[in-house]
Amino acid sequence: MTPLESQLAYPFADRLPAPGTTLEVAPGVRWVRMALPFALDHINLWLLRDRLDGREGWTVVDCCIARDEARAQWEQVFADELQGLPILRVVVTHMHPDHIGLAAWLCERWNCRLWISATDYYAARVASGSTTGYGGEAAAGFFASHGLTDPASLEKVRARSGYYASMVPSVPPAFHRLTDGLQVAIGGNLWRCIAGFGHAPEHMALYCEALGVLISGDMMLPRISTNISVHDVEPESNPLAAFLASIAALGALPARTLVLPSHGKPFCGLHTRIGQLQEHHRDRLDEVLAACADAPRSAADMLPVMFKRPLDLHQTTFAMGEAVAHLHALWFERRLLRRRGDDGVWRFVAA
Repeated sequence: MTPLESQLAYPFADRLPAPGTTLEVAPGVRWVRMALPFALDHINLWLLRDRLDGREGWTVVDCCIARDEARAQWEQVFADELQGLPILRVVVTHMHPDHIGLAAWLCERWNCRLWISATDYYAARVASGSTTGYGGEAAAGFFASHGLTDPASLEKVRARSGYYASMVPSVPPAFHRLTDGLQVAIGGNLWRCIAGFGHAPEHMALYCEALGVLISGDMMLPRISTNISVHDVEPESNPLAAFLASIAALGALPARTLVLPSHGKPFCGLHTRIGQLQEHHRDRLDEVLAACADAPRSAADMLPVMFKRPLDLHQTTFAMGEAVAHLHALWFERRLLRRRGDDGVWRFVAA
């Protein structure tokens, strides 16, 4: 456990649901944990006991990527954990592959509807049919414009032309829109949608006041900081400012809230964790500003400053997006100036 983690409380200690099983974390709320083939090696999914249109059953929150192992674990959950009841709807917090990958399969398997923000629904529809933001020529060009000039790395980015679609082969053809502040009746409880920005186009967390539970998706994680990236499809964006504003707003929830994150273990200590993340990004911004005071720096120049460990290609693409996000936050605040060199690379220098 890291020093920051030790400031949080973990009500279930080291208990984890075994593959294909569930663990109750609140009345009518069950935890499912599935493996991912990445450095971030798991995702938490949630089952909420529900009643919809007169039918008893369950709501699924998030899905895992499309892979045979995940489908097999879901089938085991269906057989052993649903008390013979059906899935009534599929709620997806946001459009990243580990959250929406199996949504089409689940909705078809149970003849039910996907519930998601409109922005993330349409972003997923576009991404599943293209390479925007995840690989291919446009992503390689974007990274090159921010200083990633290693030919081998760029060729690997170009080769990931089917990256998103490999994990999200299809998206349901219709959906039910979630909006900020919407109260969704799930079972006997109301869950309020809380929009968050910066990590995904329009992420939806779910808060139940009666249970004191926040399904935080990726907006609030206990161990790692959520990836905040600029992508080629929106190259002049300022996602870090949006993310910091979003997590600050979560501070209005009670301090005792049980947070159910998409990665890591359920925890209490929401206000503490918000403060930790705010301090983390302040520190990164200070590092970036100090580096750019010495000489103009590209995002690639910032990787060894912001990330002290070796990075594989998958991690490098996330790190590049994060480096651009921190540079852009300071650029939007007019604390940095940016210039494009004769080599086509954007570099930032202290104003």
